[in-house]
Amino acid sequence: MSSNNIYLESKPRYEILDGLRGVAAMIVVAFHLFETYSPGPEHQILNHGYLAVDFFFVLSGFVIGYAYDDRWDRMSTWNYFKRRLVRLHPMVIFGGFIGLLLFYFGDCPTFALIGQTEWYKPLILFLIGCTMIPVGAGMDIRGWSETYPLNGPAWTLMLEYIANILYALVIRHLPKMALAVLVALFAGMTVMLCMNVDPLGVLEPHSYAAYTVIGGWGIDPCQLWVGFSRLLYPFFCGLLISRCGKFIKVNGGFWICALIIILIQVMPRVGGTDPANFWMNGVYEAICILILFPLIVMMGAGSKVTGKKSFAICKWLGEISFPLYITHYPLIYLQMAWKATHEDAPVGTHFFVGAAVWVFAVLMAYAAFKLYDEPVREWLKNKLFTRAKKA
Repeated sequence: MSSNNIYLESKPRYEILDGLRGVAAMIVVAFHLFETYSPGPEHQILNHGYLAVDFFFVLSGFVIGYAYDDRWDRMSTWNYFKRRLVRLHPMVIFGGFIGLLLFYFGDCPTFALIGQTEWYKPLILFLIGCTMIPVGAGMDIRGWSETYPLNGPAWTLMLEYIANILYALVIRHLPKMALAVLVALFAGMTVMLCMNVDPLGVLEPHSYAAYTVIGGWGIDPCQLWVGFSRLLYPFFCGLLISRCGKFIKVNGGFWICALIIILIQVMPRVGGTDPANFWMNGVYEAICILILFPLIVMMGAGSKVTGKKSFAICKWLGEISFPLYITHYPLIYLQMAWKATHEDAPVGTHFFVGAAVWVFAVLMAYAAFKLYDEPVREWLKNKLFTRAKKA
């Protein structure tokens, strides 16, 4: 093997950023559990939980810049792609596998297509999903026109891979000023989406979620516009933050940043349910994505964890963050199916089921990390790379 196939050991981690990723993932699960009972975005409990995706993209861009910007003299493009696959793909496959196993248990009026789906179609879609190739509405087996019908949130990983490819082939070669210009242009896309400005005439199907960034899980023009508008500014803003190296140090950085993340995600619908005030919610989401999320990353990167307990909490949250995010949604499908067939159950029963699903999702994520993700990634590293000898 050539020298650039050596596996360069990972750099020290930003523990606070790992912990914040876990906090956001925890709220995402709760958001999706409450979403089952929501008649629409303006009525959703934990109303802005979906903004975690945009925060994840900022974190991803920052981490990519930190981890790889100064390594291209010792690492080929193919080596970089392999590293990203090793880091992300085992859990992508695991999340799809959980969705495959649980698919038929979700048969209910909410998912009318499940009962009509021949047994081999989920298997085919699982295999396609393992390649991260998105599917269109013609291959829908649930009724939601998702690009990954077995595990809906995988659409964010598809966009993550696209951003990783753009970074390796183009963006890493750009000077900071050129990157800043692109980030400014991408900020315009974010503002247009948040304020329901439709220059391409594609957002009409998005009218149910106007003045929000909800969406991105399809491959029709509307969903693609929403998805890339959510991806491009956060990811490359995170990369720019990493390159500039201008961070903010605060005492108790993790706890302060975690509180801000929680408040952002649980904020009620800004402007209420009056359509005349929907624009206020768009302004709020634009401020969160364009300003607050980058500031949180700068604070998390510039601060230090103090105390063994805080360090342990950040480490644990970081470990389960990605496994929790990418595996929880098949359980949400089951919760939706249970709710659809138990409408008359007591309110306490519904709360118990939701809490049980949340706890089980966390436990499953931690088990998947320890028993599957860690050993599989280590095995792949040994198979795909030459390990450098330690001095």
